[in-house]
Amino acid sequence: MQNRTPDYDVIIIGAGPAGLTAGIYVLRRGLKTLILEGKMPGGRIVEAHLVENYPGFTDPPSGTELATKMVQQLEKFGGTINRNEAAVSFSLHGEMKTVTTRRAMYTAKAVIIAIGVQRRRLFIPGEKELLGRGVSYCATCDAPFFKGMEVVVVGSGNEAFEEARYLADMASKVYLVPNDVKFSAAKSLIKAFDGKENTQILKNQKVQSINGTQVVESIQLQDLVQATTKEVPCNGVFIAVGVVPTTEMVKAAGVEVDAKGWVKVDRAQRTNLDGVFAAGDCTGTGWQVATAVGEGAMAALSTSRHIK
Repeated sequence: MQNRTPDYDVIIIGAGPAGLTAGIYVLRRGLKTLILEGKMPGGRIVEAHLVENYPGFTDPPSGTELATKMVQQLEKFGGTINRNEAAVSFSLHGEMKTVTTRRAMYTAKAVIIAIGVQRRRLFIPGEKELLGRGVSYCATCDAPFFKGMEVVVVGSGNEAFEEARYLADMASKVYLVPNDVKFSAAKSLIKAFDGKENTQILKNQKVQSINGTQVVESIQLQDLVQATTKEVPCNGVFIAVGVVPTTEMVKAAGVEVDAKGWVKVDRAQRTNLDGVFAAGDCTGTGWQVATAVGEGAMAALSTSRHIK
């Protein structure tokens, strides 16, 4: 197989901000490029109601709007994305890399891994059973279903407060349960949420279970300071407690990951395998659009040098 001509110069796995940016850069360098995306382009950015911290926008775009502009820019340079085509296995040793999907097998001189992350679960009773029936991991996706209802957001970071603030414009009441005794969110986000009339932060509380028969009816809370419990009626529970890597397949192909599962890269976004690069959330750094874009650009530049 090593003697055959590769199908592509570079294959990019994932069409989030990192993958799209890498695609734009390598296409401008004239490299024949394939982008594989298991779902739809944009990655987690499409879940964002507004992207207020990405440079260049005085009027913040929605995540979907920003992702659409990135895709349009990629297409301007002749790029195409194979949507709903996820990689299922990799062969990354040697000069020719092979990426296999359920549709075909592709070869390339280099691979950029930009596979993103998955939502972290709570692993509590009712979470799995009531998923899609009141339990959600995406406020932007599901908030309209809860207009005029009472909902709970679980989490203590920026993402939790951003989702809670968005929900407050539709729901009659939004409770935020930090699942901790402290917050990791920016003070400005906490203040913006807490200042709304229909919001309440349930401090020092942790969700023990999500209750309901056919749909969510309530949550059971534990006070982390006083060791008491109470039940809070609600119609929906939005979980925003962070993310976990999805790097099992690339690890099996020989790519080194750290103890938490994040892909290990150097400053040039190179992995331990020659011709294999990684960028974006899968490297475990930043988890911001701006950092993903920067890593995608660097991975593309390193890939171009590797091929040329």
